[in-house]
Amino acid sequence: MSLSLQANILKLSFLSAFLFVHIEVMAFVPPSNNLLSNGALAYAYPMDPITIDGNAKDWPTTLEKHPIAITPYGELPKKEDFSAYFQVGHNLNEKALYVLITVIDDNHVVDNSENATWITQDSYALYVDYKHDWNGSGVNLFQFGESFKRDYDYTASWDPEIKHFNWDNVTIKMSRNGSTSIYEVKIDLGDYFQLNKSIGIDHVLVDKDPEDEDGTFTFISWGANGGKSQSATRLGDVIPIAENSKVSEVSGKLSWEDTTIEELPDRVTLVDKNNSKLWSVANVDTLGHFTTMLPSGRYLAKPYWDFIGGYPVDIENSKAFFEVKPNKANQNIDLIVKTKTPLNLIPKKGILENFDPNNPKALDNFITAYQDYYVIPGVSLAIIKDGKVVYHKTYGNKNAVTREAVNSQTLFEAASITKPVFAFAVCRLAEKGIIDLDKPLYTYLPFEDIAHDERYKLITARHVLTHQTGFPNWAWVNEDGKIDIKFTPGTDYGYSGEGFEYLKRVVNKITGKDVEDVVKEEVLDPLGMKNTYFTKNDYMRTHVSNGHFGRFASPANLPNEPGMAWSMHTEAKDFSNFALGLLERKVLKPETYEDVFKTHTVVDDDDIKESWERYFGLGISIEKTPFGPTFGHGGNNGDFRCQFKLFTQLNSGFIIFTNSNHGDDLVNALEEYLITGKQHTND
Repeated sequence: MSLSLQANILKLSFLSAFLFVHIEVMAFVPPSNNLLSNGALAYAYPMDPITIDGNAKDWPTTLEKHPIAITPYGELPKKEDFSAYFQVGHNLNEKALYVLITVIDDNHVVDNSENATWITQDSYALYVDYKHDWNGSGVNLFQFGESFKRDYDYTASWDPEIKHFNWDNVTIKMSRNGSTSIYEVKIDLGDYFQLNKSIGIDHVLVDKDPEDEDGTFTFISWGANGGKSQSATRLGDVIPIAENSKVSEVSGKLSWEDTTIEELPDRVTLVDKNNSKLWSVANVDTLGHFTTMLPSGRYLAKPYWDFIGGYPVDIENSKAFFEVKPNKANQNIDLIVKTKTPLNLIPKKGILENFDPNNPKALDNFITAYQDYYVIPGVSLAIIKDGKVVYHKTYGNKNAVTREAVNSQTLFEAASITKPVFAFAVCRLAEKGIIDLDKPLYTYLPFEDIAHDERYKLITARHVLTHQTGFPNWAWVNEDGKIDIKFTPGTDYGYSGEGFEYLKRVVNKITGKDVEDVVKEEVLDPLGMKNTYFTKNDYMRTHVSNGHFGRFASPANLPNEPGMAWSMHTEAKDFSNFALGLLERKVLKPETYEDVFKTHTVVDDDDIKESWERYFGLGISIEKTPFGPTFGHGGNNGDFRCQFKLFTQLNSGFIIFTNSNHGDDLVNALEEYLITGKQHTND
């Protein structure tokens, strides 16, 4: 698996696990939750300045010990000889946090090789969200071992300010005595340090034993969830408080106003009414109960997440106010969670037939209303009518935190819309006799990872482009992480990105070129696509949008190598050249287009509208509808959702790219708003 693909999989660790519909557009399946913080909480009391020298004798003995005992990734077993805890204090005059991590480990491994990383040896990783902004802020990562020191690649972050917080702000010293190692840490927070202001902090410890196989290790963290460097939502909270401050237990119960909704929010946010910088997150159990500790004061409780189980949460009208008094426990809070009033903007008949591009106010209002309702920061839109682009506009922000606006050059991840572009290139190669669509791919390039299954020798380029390889969408979805064949190739439908990646490698081999050069020669240049890219470059770095999970931006993990199932970056106006090229049947021969739009594979998905039928041609999704046939494709990289669809008899359609995990809600509504009208939904 490529590093770029791994990065895109990692970034999707922010979402709640669910099965994507629109299976033909599915790129990745995210494995876990995205929350404001992971619910871990520690209070830092005052302490005198100490010397960071790896000697803990000058530390106060009264500081609470917080266990570091969670396995944040997968189900790696905790080794019996490996345990840890941390203690934390603060010094107001120095505007600093002090942290002492104590590790019990019978074996201590040091990697002095040139290829040493934090997971090839025993090491400590400190994660700091020093701003801890309510609307999201970047995470600094500091990795440290006995002979290892590294910090985060700040250029990968969506938060440009974190580059100002680095090793000049953090001091770490490590020492070992017998089976005990300690890491002394000082974090200089400067003006970001305030009493009663939450700081995002987490700790991860790696244990590498001599008997471990290459690539295996154990690691534990303070708070739940992995992917901590990717988002501050994955860290715990540390709150510096005054010496005489008392914290008291607070408990409560959360429930829906609409009692028919079963899934409860699993976090609640608690905010000091007089100091919005003092906030914390408490875990909510499956019955809606939560408990935490807070300093004295007046607070409000509210749900954090904008959507729960697909239901939009009305956060502003879902609040409970309460007071915390010193040494008084069981301050019960009753928090009723309300949903937003549903939007009602779909007309009985689609508006595109009578759409006047000189008077687009209603369309613009529709887009921005859905952006606000579904928390979709940015949109790139092109409307096609009578075979040409009649309206193009961008909306909102590239990054919800920096508020940088989307413009006509802003690039969005196209996700699986990459596939039809690559399929077009393969069809061009077939016309030139470079590849035979019906010749088994193994004759061009064997696939060793699946060679144990003889059925793979049946797989052709046609099977790949029509999703009949039998491969899973991605091998990592399988329990063992290995690729397999689910059915005899050519006998059934099974959407697969793995097939496209195999065909990519075949194209590299038979052309002797990088596949990105092939696509440029065979697709981008002939169709005049000048703002479409597949791998990172300087232009992409400055023009790319960040994806978003809810209101939180995620890092721009730009692809190091081209992925023909997922890595294209483009925008609606430039991509319209491809969509119109297909509509007008440009570049490819007529007989090739007959093959492209032929029904090769029947798709049976639950989301297909009544009286509609869905198929796959060569890399393109085709539908038979009451409005005539359509072609197009969707894309879903988790924090980017997009679609293009053309209704051929109407000679019209749309192209839309969004930088949000809720983009599908706008995409689906847009089709109704423009074409089908409300009476043609399944509602």
